[in-house]
Amino acid sequence: MSVREIGLAIIGCGTIGRVRANLAREHPAIGWLGLCDIDGELMASLAADTEADFTTTDFRELVARPEVTAVIVATDENAHEAPVLAATEHGHALFIEKPLATDPVASARVLEAIQAQGVDAVVGYTQRFRRRFITARQRIREGQIGDVTTVITRALMNRMVPVATLRRTEERTALTPMVVSGTHSLDACLWLVGDKQPVEVFARSGNRVLGPLGTKDATLGIFTMADGMLWSMSISWALPVVWPGSVYGLEIGIVGTEGVIDIEDTHRDAIVVSERPQGAGYQPKGFDAGAPRHVDFIGSYPPGDLADGRLWGPMRDETMTWFNRLAKGHATHHATAADGHRNLMLTMAMDLSARRGTVVKLPVDPEELLVGVSD
Repeated sequence: MSVREIGLAIIGCGTIGRVRANLAREHPAIGWLGLCDIDGELMASLAADTEADFTTTDFRELVARPEVTAVIVATDENAHEAPVLAATEHGHALFIEKPLATDPVASARVLEAIQAQGVDAVVGYTQRFRRRFITARQRIREGQIGDVTTVITRALMNRMVPVATLRRTEERTALTPMVVSGTHSLDACLWLVGDKQPVEVFARSGNRVLGPLGTKDATLGIFTMADGMLWSMSISWALPVVWPGSVYGLEIGIVGTEGVIDIEDTHRDAIVVSERPQGAGYQPKGFDAGAPRHVDFIGSYPPGDLADGRLWGPMRDETMTWFNRLAKGHATHHATAADGHRNLMLTMAMDLSARRGTVVKLPVDPEELLVGVSD
């Protein structure tokens, strides 16, 4: 099988952009690497570490380079639309950190552009590359638990992510626990059960802790699917920063007519307790958690774990598999752009239901979502 050389552009050199860039330099198909960030110091540091071939603070200049064949968009959540559309105009393959956009109308616009150009675009949903989820999905597809009737999902996070995320922008309306983080659990569950069609959702939210930052503490909701399956989905990202899990603790119970799959992805099976403070896990430039953590759950940081200067875990598998998709034409189970848009619509529908205190029928129009979450 022939291998196509990849000219890779990475827009956004922060925490995740750095991870993907370092992995790119390990893959033999990456023949050229260009970087872009509005923070020149951040970009220069990553360029030095990865021996990048080109740097610029203008993403349009980068995607127009003749060497570029593929683009990773790893900017802040509110800044995805413009670079994605610019890359799409050139027909480049795309890896987009979720979401496509934080505005539902913009998300629909981005999806339409991607589909109109026939661009091969995937969205970063790293949970799909945890081996326990891959195996559980295969068991469900083989019919080992019969028809799925009920799914119960619970996600717990400490507040480092919302504090670090919201401090970088004043556009906070859509930066809710479901849109920013619960979307990973939502995508994983829909992927596990075979992308069943939600027809309505009812949700509630609270904001006693993180309200002053302009976001919610937690959102709890119940989806009803077209085939009658019920799905309880909840997330809180307001746990104290001293909570051991670096970022994500997830539990999923999937009940079928002939069995059950119970997944505990809380990482409490490997614990470190030390008199020395533990790393913050999620550590963007300039972020200070504000309190030391002396207990940690090994493996709780969603991208994986650093050892010997390299990242090991699901984000490595996700990134390297995408490179193989481009270089060798391999089929992969990445989330598509359509999946990413659907996930945004569903998470925002939960927020809309919580705001209105009523059931929201699905699918919901992006314009209705835009008006509803901005009220």
